[in-house]
Amino acid sequence: MKDKFQRIRMAQYGTKHGHASGVLQVMVDSPDVTVVGVYEPDSKWRRFLVDSGEPPWSQVRWFDDKSEILEDPDIVAISSEGVPEESLGHTEEIIAAGKHAFYDKPAGDDYPRFERLVAMARERGLLIQLGYMFRKHDGFERIAEWARSGFLGHVFYIRGQMSVSVTEDEAKDAPQSAGLFFDLGCHMIDQVVWILGRPEKITSFLRHDALGNPEYADNTLGIFEYDDSMAIVDIAGKGFGQLARRFEVNGTEGSVIMEPMEPANTLRLHLDEPNGEYPAGVSIIKLEARPRYAASLEAFVKEVRGEKKPDRSLDHELLVQETFLRATGNIRDSNILT
Repeated sequence: MKDKFQRIRMAQYGTKHGHASGVLQVMVDSPDVTVVGVYEPDSKWRRFLVDSGEPPWSQVRWFDDKSEILEDPDIVAISSEGVPEESLGHTEEIIAAGKHAFYDKPAGDDYPRFERLVAMARERGLLIQLGYMFRKHDGFERIAEWARSGFLGHVFYIRGQMSVSVTEDEAKDAPQSAGLFFDLGCHMIDQVVWILGRPEKITSFLRHDALGNPEYADNTLGIFEYDDSMAIVDIAGKGFGQLARRFEVNGTEGSVIMEPMEPANTLRLHLDEPNGEYPAGVSIIKLEARPRYAASLEAFVKEVRGEKKPDRSLDHELLVQETFLRATGNIRDSNILT
């Protein structure tokens, strides 16, 4: 175990994100991090979490004022774990205070504001790492490496399917009309952009077909068009939930399917010709089970220490956010980044 003085001191700003408890638990358990505490601006919600007595909320100190984490010079990084409507403002405060930010997805719904935030981070030499949980997933990492290296030939088709079972109460209280595509589509878009880059055209279908709230998109599809390829992301709010999640990449020399994503036990790889250790035909490849967030936090800590370069550049974070907001209708399908 590392000496305690090698640990970085971190805090958490916000607790309402769906990943907030998982990220905090990983921070608490990490041998590389000392969790100084948590600040939640909603005092009633903070009291609810404290009174629950449940970990990780019972394992940390709670602050009454954000200045206690923003103005502490020994805190070098802060995880931003508010819901998207508030998290962009929280992250601005984190970067303005001179702290690195582990910023949970997506980066709000205001692209120019996020662009200004990234510019401020660059100017100050600070990290912003978006919390897309599949970046360190064994299956997604292998697929991306095969797709980006040319192992599969020219990649001409990607499909990401990430459905979930949503309750009527969850749909009723959702703040975003883009619904499921806003909440979950960003994970698939992050992978698509990492493999194929910026799409030339996006067509989205954000429909209400299954749940009671007519303002909530519960049956969604995005089509991402490129010069010589296409990606499709579809997400529905009723059905088999996580067991129906699937990621598929097709190339001119091979294809790969992962189903389900979690728990992801195997990949099904098909090659037209033998390549390296893999024969022609179908190979079933066992995957390493990795807990969510742990590897991402480990990488973030190394980046903060200067031990490695970021896995994703700030340019990539901008491109993912711009593509995501084009797909959800928050900005028009424009040439903003070209």
